Amino acid sequence: MRKLFFATVLSFVGLTAIAQEETAELQADETTVATATQDFEEISVSDLPEAVTAAVAKDYPTATVNKAYKNASEQYKLELSLEDGTSGTLYADAEGNWIEI
Repeated sequence: MRKLFFATVLSFVGLTAIAQEETAELQADETTVATATQDFEEISVSDLPEAVTAAVAKDYPTATVNKAYKNASEQYKLELSLEDGTSGTLYADAEGNWIEI
């Protein structure tokens, strides 16, 4: 009887520790996602730097910039649409280099 009680207590403690570790990992992931999406603010398309508009014209000649966004790091998020009806989002720095975010 004593061994059965001891085995039950050990099982309960082990399961509780595993559940606490999974909860801590889940909370860390949610925080990372929230901070990555909050720093772009919408700007006028006419306020884009010349280097960015030149890069769009060079690499995507049939594209139209529908919306533009800027963050504190001078990075730009561009929502584009092509003549064939497709659309997408691109990111560029102030010098017109394409970046991945």
